[in-house]
Formats: sequence, structure tokens, C-alpha cells
Amino acid sequence: MKVRLSDYSEAWFRLFQEEANFLMILFEGEILSIEHFGSTAVPGLKAKPVIDMMCIVSQIDRIDRFNDTMQALGYDVAGEWGIPGRRLFRKGGEHRTHHIHFYQAGNPHIERHLVFRDYLRSHPEEAKRYGRFKEELAQRYEHTSEYSPAKKAFVTEMEQLALAWFREYSVKHNGNFGNHL
Repeated sequence: MKVRLSDYSEAWFRLFQEEANFLMILFEGEILSIEHFGSTAVPGLKAKPVIDMMCIVSQIDRIDRFNDTMQALGYDVAGEWGIPGRRLFRKGGEHRTHHIHFYQAGNPHIERHLVFRDYLRSHPEEAKRYGRFKEELAQRYEHTSEYSPAKKAFVTEMEQLALAWFREYSVKHNGNFGNHL
């Protein structure tokens, strides 16, 4: 797939909300909560215009029952796709619009993704730095198969900064960081 970076769009939240409403109905009570994460969830941040969604469920294996339905609705059923305990569905084919990640409550990837999102939302200069880095990569790499691995080390470093920030914030606020972590 070709790398497409876009300026932040207010429409991304609406696209998230519409898909979240649809998924809550489709998955018939399996979903405990849905979070918008990734770059499209950070105001002002350039992003591939693909809405990353996290559906938190009580039993991850129950999600597999929906594979045929999701495929019939045009989603790519990707399974764990390199992350044990995840179920990934992709919408839009070559012009992808959504990545829908399912995790069972308590999976450590939930915290990692949400803390990184909240860190970027709370640190606009870091979000700008991340945006500039993504722009540089997009100029060097035409396809996501090259672009995504090239940003891995940078993202891992930023995730470590985010986790340190989260731990410090949690200590200062007696562990109260919201109800999703």
C-alpha cells in the first residue's frame, strides 16, 4: 500500500464515532469499550488517514465467530497479525479507512497504545516532532511496507517517554488517570 500522509482532519473523529456505533451493534454486546488511538486521534498531527480503533472485549476468542460476517461486509480479516492476543480487521482495501484492533481487557498493548496517544495529546511539541519525522519518512519511502518498519525505533523511543510520563503522572495523581487504563 502506498504511504498517504494527510493534515489532521476534524472528520476523523466523526469517522471513528460512526464506525464505533456500527461495531457496537454488530458485535452484540461483546465490546466493553472502544477507543480512538493512533495518529488520527491526536489533534494537529499529520497521519495516514486510517482510523485506528481499539475494541476492548472480555473474551478475545469470541471475536473469531464474527470473521465471516466481517469479511462479507468487506473487511479484511487479519487475525493476530503479529501481536498475540489481538484480532485485527482492516476496512477499505488498498484505500484503507479503518484498522480495528480487538484486545481482551488487561492486555498490555491496551495501555501502551492509549498512553502513547495521551502523551502526544498532552505534549504538542512531541506530536509536532513525530509529525515531522513521519513526513521525512514519507518522502523517502513510497510504500507502507518500508515506511512502517522505518518508524519503529522512533515510535518505540517515544512510547518509552510516554510510559515514563504516565508513571510520573500516576504517582502525582494517586493512580487516577482515567477509567480506560
